[in-house]
Amino acid sequence: MPSSAAHADQVTYLELSEDGGGAHKFYEVRVAGTEVTITYGRIGDTGQIRSSSFPSHEKALAAAARKLAEKKRKGYGPAVRGVRQRRAVTRREIVSTRSSANQAPVLWRFDSGAAAFGIYVDDDHAWVGNQSGDVYTLAHDGTVTGRFGLPDGVKCIVSDDFWIYAGCDDGRVYDLGGKVPHVAYEIADDVDIYWLDINDGVLGVSDRLGGITTVDHEDEFQWRRRSLGSGGWMVRCDDDGVYHGHEKGVTRYGSRDGEQIWHTSTVGQVLFGWQEETEVFAGTSRGWVHAIAKHDGAERTRYRCDAAVYSCATSPDGRFVFAGDNHSSIYCFAADGTRLWKLGTGCGSAFSMQYHQERLYVVTTHGTLACIDAAESAISDAEDGHLPMAADIKATGWERVTPAAQVETVTVAQARGAGGVEVECVQDGSRTRIRVTSPGFDPTWRVQFPKNIRVPGARYLVTEVLPSDRGGFYRARGEIRRLL
Repeated sequence: MPSSAAHADQVTYLELSEDGGGAHKFYEVRVAGTEVTITYGRIGDTGQIRSSSFPSHEKALAAAARKLAEKKRKGYGPAVRGVRQRRAVTRREIVSTRSSANQAPVLWRFDSGAAAFGIYVDDDHAWVGNQSGDVYTLAHDGTVTGRFGLPDGVKCIVSDDFWIYAGCDDGRVYDLGGKVPHVAYEIADDVDIYWLDINDGVLGVSDRLGGITTVDHEDEFQWRRRSLGSGGWMVRCDDDGVYHGHEKGVTRYGSRDGEQIWHTSTVGQVLFGWQEETEVFAGTSRGWVHAIAKHDGAERTRYRCDAAVYSCATSPDGRFVFAGDNHSSIYCFAADGTRLWKLGTGCGSAFSMQYHQERLYVVTTHGTLACIDAAESAISDAEDGHLPMAADIKATGWERVTPAAQVETVTVAQARGAGGVEVECVQDGSRTRIRVTSPGFDPTWRVQFPKNIRVPGARYLVTEVLPSDRGGFYRARGEIRRLL
């Protein structure tokens, strides 16, 4: 058999670029001996790389030809790399003015370094992600505890039970549950992500064109719908539905089949959404927050702000509803719609917010994560002009931990003393899948597992493997190490 060096590399480069904000992506196939390397992604990006080996050069050429024919049937054509330029990624419009209201009682504020959209708060940490791709974790006293560096701007940070994910402008969703971020999902190249939410491993994505897309735990497309209006920042998911807020209001789709269940019009374009067990909350460009029943789409309450609503949130008991406008003000309402107070952030308009244990956490157009004391006594003092001394937090000495396709390796002997669950990567047609090899697990269930570290035939040691809420598959949690 001739060696790989006996054959000159054969490279074919294709592009698909559609007008009106449609697809804008490339596909390159390189054949070098018995190796086929495919590089694909959005035009102007480095792209993802996948390689496969074949028994002979002829079989490699045949496999490459099949891949190229498939892409050409989808509209790809020959092109010259570098002629078409990368499209600009859509960002939320930043129009922010200083609030004329009294100052809110800010306990501490952290400068993330760029305008920030992403926030998540749990019992241990507050997470903030900004347009520079930085994700910081902070303790509730403002102490910085970690820093991730993602390849592009962070659109949002969401949780799914134990798992924390960041959606980025590069079209990927990163799992932040371990020491190193890993790619959990890759959204279609022609989907310009606005926002996302995840429920039991199923990802819902809203996009610039008013579309809503869902992807399952294996990163496989489920369904896609185009809503009545263009644009759509709001997407919230639960077991029964996907709730999409867009230019014309809020639409509920069935979580499994994408069938439209109801549509409710809103006063103004929906800019942001929140959900509780029985209601979704939609903040609009006309200064309203609408509380809408999940079951039938009936509007229950409206909350009136004085300017366009960038963000909203609620207290878990339903007692309070919060909102942030584009004039750097934040509001608190009683559940019945009564406005209780309006105060200024002092650090920009709140793009996102979350309430946790009598504190309101906001991330702003200035890139600040601010912790506001929302206790009734603190608010009363602030309205009288008595404010706490806010601590200014800096992130010094923290290096960015970036995504990597390599993971720490351990021997089988070391693994036996380390605990955890063993899994292996298997090739299933064109897909690589993960299954559990440790005893006590269902061998027919697959494992939700980071995409960018899968190597066919490799075995891994995972801290935990937990069943999904609805069953049918497992989910890897914690640190992942490769077994030698």
